Amino acid sequence: MVNSPHEAMHQIFRYDLHLFSRLRDVLELPLPDAVKAVVLPNDLTETRPVERRVDTLLRLDSAKDGSLLLAIEAQGKKDPAKPASWAYYVSYLWTKYGLPTALLVVCQDRATAEWAARPVASGPAYMPTLSVQPIVVGPHNMPVITDPAQAAEDLALASLSAITHAGDPDIGAILKALSAALQNVPENLADPIIEFTAQGLSKRPAQDLWRTLVAVDLSFYTSYLAEEIREEARAEARAEARAEGLTEGLTQGSAAAVLLVLEQRGLDVPDDVRARVTGCDDPETLRAWLARAVTAASAEEILADE
Repeated sequence: MVNSPHEAMHQIFRYDLHLFSRLRDVLELPLPDAVKAVVLPNDLTETRPVERRVDTLLRLDSAKDGSLLLAIEAQGKKDPAKPASWAYYVSYLWTKYGLPTALLVVCQDRATAEWAARPVASGPAYMPTLSVQPIVVGPHNMPVITDPAQAAEDLALASLSAITHAGDPDIGAILKALSAALQNVPENLADPIIEFTAQGLSKRPAQDLWRTLVAVDLSFYTSYLAEEIREEARAEARAEARAEGLTEGLTQGSAAAVLLVLEQRGLDVPDDVRARVTGCDDPETLRAWLARAVTAASAEEILADE
């Protein structure tokens, strides 16, 4: 199961192997129609004990344009060490497979996306030698899909849109459109999209909104996430009931304590005072009355300031 935004941002391309090809308009690139897409091993470790692992690696095969490799990296923040790693990935894959190799970086915030898109060279300015400039997908170029009909046309793209726009002011409309689009989708197709979206949103406020939409709009699904949300809702309801019961019990106990102190001191408690005390549900007020009941000359005196 996907367990973090990092995983969701690249594994969605494994789930839908042709998603990258459908980004041609978004990226404004003459991408080929992949006749076939294959997930390749993502372990780039050499014989020496240094582990190098690209997030997702695909081979895209086109009848017209031949094959190419696509290395996909999810990047959550700026990391000065990453360009060197990306250069290693591309050169290693190019050497190992002998195929044109492209690098796609998926980001959730504009600053990281702009940083990742800058060309970085391995050598000095006068001898750049090896340059790396990834294709970047992020909130700056992914479509904002707020129309359920448009979301239904490409659920994987709509989910990726939601993930990359997790911090966008329009995220509520984006998620609402996606949940509406999923209402008429078979459960086996909807479940992965529900899960990718939930995990891709991480702990942002958007995740709480998505979980609510899943619980309400998609309540008929029995996915792991839907069941988890329902159990959380039931637990919250039980906790609220316990809290309400505890508060009610404390209030009733405080009212009884006020009356008991007055009676033990031999003071007459008129019916109207008794009714005011037993009918009060404010713990602070009851606490003040209890303090006064210890020294008040009459029962009425504890209500003097009320």
